[in-house]
Amino acid sequence: MRAPFLAFILRRLLIAIPTMFAIITVCFFLMRLAPGGPFDSAAPVAPEVLENLRARYHLDEPLVQQYVRYLGGLLRGDFGPSFKYADFTVTQLIAQGLPISAANGLCAAVIAILFGIPLGIGAALKQNTKSDHAAMTLAMVGIVIPTFVTAHLALLVFGVWLKGTPFHLPAGGWNNGAFANRILPVVCLALPFIAYIARIMRGSMIEAMRANYVRTARAKGLPFRDVVLRHALKTALMPVVTYLGPAIAFLLTGSMVIETVFQLPGIGRYFVQGALNRDYTLVMGVTIVSAAFVILGNLLVDVIYGLLDPRVRHD
Repeated sequence: MRAPFLAFILRRLLIAIPTMFAIITVCFFLMRLAPGGPFDSAAPVAPEVLENLRARYHLDEPLVQQYVRYLGGLLRGDFGPSFKYADFTVTQLIAQGLPISAANGLCAAVIAILFGIPLGIGAALKQNTKSDHAAMTLAMVGIVIPTFVTAHLALLVFGVWLKGTPFHLPAGGWNNGAFANRILPVVCLALPFIAYIARIMRGSMIEAMRANYVRTARAKGLPFRDVVLRHALKTALMPVVTYLGPAIAFLLTGSMVIETVFQLPGIGRYFVQGALNRDYTLVMGVTIVSAAFVILGNLLVDVIYGLLDPRVRHD
């Protein structure tokens, strides 16, 4: 790997520092300025008890002082205590939930790539045929139907209607990561990404097949398979790679909808519960981890760009 390319990666990593700082700052103050608090509840709490709770978590301090205290904890790798899960720190909750979210997300990403790219290529090579229209119709359906609808339909069909048949699958729960409990969440998580990748791949492949260098390769009599795989595919993959950077980061950090519907103990579900409970530190911790994955995903996209197309320079 060339020195200028390494310098480019280093610059991107350095740029990530102020980016993360801005994300932390905005998220911190927005959370504190939102109505309600972590100890507001329907049941009345004695003023003395509420005051003690606020003092324990330093919520009685000025906002700027809380912010400085939180930054100091982050520099030590401490996301702080959870306001609602009293027996756990945010670091412990993320350590428990992230492997579950990452495992499901990685499986969903692999499925999306393995199905989305071939589907898009096939539709592009048979443009305006019945198979093209059918593939793009399915892709559009996968895009427009919300994930929470797909997830509940899957639960209804495979968890209720097919109960007692070989196709029955657990209707939610984790069960220590049993394979059967992973199938529905992973498939529902992958479906919209298959649709997006297929549409992007189709459009970029059609454009690549019309490029001058591809026409030249075909005019020279090269086999059609070689023209597609060796010449057009690399260029056509560029927009897909751009999309996959943040998409995989989203998948790895957990889908809030999927994990909530299927009752999975991932960080996506923790984020939803933290937001509902005004658990400031839990929401902040999940946001920071998610932002870090997005930044790393975008950096990985730049690296893959250089590998796919030597014309891309990072000097």
